[in-house]
Amino acid sequence: MRRLPPGRLKALLSGFKKFMLRGNVIDLAVAVILGAAFGAVVNSLVKDIIMPLVTAIFGKQDYSALIWTLNRSQIRYGDLVTNLINFLCIGATVYFLVVAPVNHLTERRRKARGEVVQEEPEETEKVLLAEIRDILAQQRSGS
Repeated sequence: MRRLPPGRLKALLSGFKKFMLRGNVIDLAVAVILGAAFGAVVNSLVKDIIMPLVTAIFGKQDYSALIWTLNRSQIRYGDLVTNLINFLCIGATVYFLVVAPVNHLTERRRKARGEVVQEEPEETEKVLLAEIRDILAQQRSGS
């Protein structure tokens, strides 16, 4: 194995240090750690609260054993059911506990500052389509 010259090694280590101490990398690391912790909380919510409720309704505790047989082939869909419920719970939790409150606070802050709240994209699209229609009508009548 070939050795790097001392100056090159020092430059590489310095560049790595700058990269690691950059705010984005640290923010990303914190987000990953918080995401893992949040995932554990949501998994516990699903395992300890949601799935027992589903079990009370459907009467089955272990869904991993659910199998559908088709032409002597076994299609195991039990884990899919569990993971789908988990996914929906994570999505709902993230939306209702993070996304919706942040959107609400952002909108309140904009209104408090007197900023004009942007039109809905659908309305903007309608306006643009109307302008295109008018331009095409002018071109047809002018030619």
